[in-house]
Amino acid sequence: MPIADFLGVLDKLRGHVVPARTLIVLTGGEPLMREDLEEAGHAFLERGFPWGMVTNGFAMTLPRFERLLAAGLRSMTVSLDGLRLSHDHFRGHAHSFEKAAETIQWASRVPGLAFDVVTCVNKENLSELPEIRELLISLGLRNWRIATVFPKGRAKGNPIFKLDNTEFRQVFDFIRETRQQGRIHADYGCEGFLGPYEKVARSNPFFCRAGINIGSVLADGSISACPSLRGDYIQGNVYKDDFFDVWENRFQVMRDRAWARKGDCARCRYWRYCEGGSLHLRDEKTGEIAYCHLNRLGVYIG
Repeated sequence: MPIADFLGVLDKLRGHVVPARTLIVLTGGEPLMREDLEEAGHAFLERGFPWGMVTNGFAMTLPRFERLLAAGLRSMTVSLDGLRLSHDHFRGHAHSFEKAAETIQWASRVPGLAFDVVTCVNKENLSELPEIRELLISLGLRNWRIATVFPKGRAKGNPIFKLDNTEFRQVFDFIRETRQQGRIHADYGCEGFLGPYEKVARSNPFFCRAGINIGSVLADGSISACPSLRGDYIQGNVYKDDFFDVWENRFQVMRDRAWARKGDCARCRYWRYCEGGSLHLRDEKTGEIAYCHLNRLGVYIG
């Protein structure tokens, strides 16, 4: 999408929101592939919007990082998905690890930058989590987000992502241990209600923010919510619809979750805390929960 098209959306939005309280986050794909990224950042800054990005760090250099900070970069997440061999295998390039580690080290030194690292746990890197923790501490990181990969898209048929239930619980036991140590702040990602693990693996209770306080403009102009959602949740398109009008008058599927109380969710005693879990974990055809964290953790839901 040409940057001018997205800036047109922001210019219309400025009359309805407080820009300083509305964070723009660029994700991908890979934002660093845009040659006009610094130009975009300056344009956001001029309009009063703080902005950030999610990156693998592969195309980052120190001069470019400094230019991005000058362009108003205020938040950043870097993906690190293992030690050298497992990360490079996961990312498909022999130098991915060293570039990510460099970026983490630079970002960890910047006062005021909201910065964390996200690690997607899989069968290859699960046993490496203690060593990854030590590495991140040595690089100066303070905030670490740990996620599991949900079985959709290219991940659906890849056995490396299919943690069994015992391995799945190990992830949360590791987060609990890390939080108890207090040497680095660890949190589980935002997906899935965890029942008894909520208080030990997260700083904030589960809440699916899709369409509540997260909206998105995709590369083709589609108006959606969390970019993890698939096409069946698209609410409009900026090339024919006004973003704020769509935000105010659509998104009902995300804001009233009564439709999701079916299948296992219909009899679950945790419904009022979970409301059917993260929308991207539901089956697109039936609407039923396809990937329930409570089930995987062995929590009785009836």
